[in-house]
Amino acid sequence: MMHKFPARRSAALLAALILGLTGASLAPKPALALDSEGQELVVEPVVSGLDGPWGVGFLPDGTVLVTERRGRLLAIRDGQATPVAGLPKIAVAGQGGLLDILVPRDFAQSREILFTYAARYDGGSGTALAMGTLSDDLSTLKKVETLFRMTPAGSATRHFGSRIVEAPDGRIFLTIGDRGQSEMAQDLSVHNGKVLRLNRDGSVPADNPFVQTPDARPEIWSYGHRNPQGAALDGAGQLWINEHGARGGDEVNRIRPGANYGWPVIAYGQNYNGTDIGIGTEAPGMEQPVTYWDPSIAPSGMTFYQGDAIPGWQGDAFVGALKFDYIARLAGNPLQEVEQIKLPETARVRAVLSGPDGALWFLSEDDGTLYRLRPAT
Repeated sequence: MMHKFPARRSAALLAALILGLTGASLAPKPALALDSEGQELVVEPVVSGLDGPWGVGFLPDGTVLVTERRGRLLAIRDGQATPVAGLPKIAVAGQGGLLDILVPRDFAQSREILFTYAARYDGGSGTALAMGTLSDDLSTLKKVETLFRMTPAGSATRHFGSRIVEAPDGRIFLTIGDRGQSEMAQDLSVHNGKVLRLNRDGSVPADNPFVQTPDARPEIWSYGHRNPQGAALDGAGQLWINEHGARGGDEVNRIRPGANYGWPVIAYGQNYNGTDIGIGTEAPGMEQPVTYWDPSIAPSGMTFYQGDAIPGWQGDAFVGALKFDYIARLAGNPLQEVEQIKLPETARVRAVLSGPDGALWFLSEDDGTLYRLRPAT
């Protein structure tokens, strides 16, 4: 039987419930991990043995949902990881597979979850967004419906993007990579290299910036992106993304509707063969990144810390690094990297989330483990 707790219950109760998920996989006495902003923090495993973990979602009762790229969705509760049946057919190849997951704010009433995956159609594959209703016993997704598929499908198996964010008004932001065809990021007639904005049912909001633009895809919110694998809202509800550059030039961007973020006309960094990208780093009508990394860190999941447990982090952004095995903390105005959280556990960090218990949760792809970073006391 699933126990439901009123929203007014304290964070401490929720934290205790989540701790109950870890069971024997949790170290009995987590070692001191680091000192950040004068506070001692420890890192502890929540669940291990994951195969290519990609996305994480929190249910109101403390259950944690984790996606594995090879096509498995897990519901983790009371120390047990249960596969959830009912997923659609998934194209698992290269960087494609089962990707991000979103638990909407109204889950307690609707029991709906949204997820992204690589779908096969029209002779290729592409990023798709689907929604399903999670059964009370967590065993099955029912009424699964694909709400959106990118156009066109392609033969490449990289740069799916694929982060999902729920806006304050309930609409959905979805990131799409250029699928290895960089010139398409500037083409408004395709979805490649774009951030999209959709209604919850997959339809197009009437106030999207290109709804009245001839031949443009009406779902487009911004364009000129390479491969956005991190996306998050700050405390004011502003959307931010991070995206992979080529050799150098990973970016953090503050997203504005209708804005062009330049790829591949402008970029920081070079092509993998050492040649220049586009015309340089600036051009009229194209946005500049708020910050960038050179050399590349291969950024992935992103979050803004909104908890109370670590006051020195309040409002800061956190970005997982797939390449150099750390979590970047960004602060200030403009946002800049101020700390590298580098631990044995931060091996190829795929996702980072500000958890409902005040901890910073992250997925280590190399370890196959979901961790939480929390105060030592």
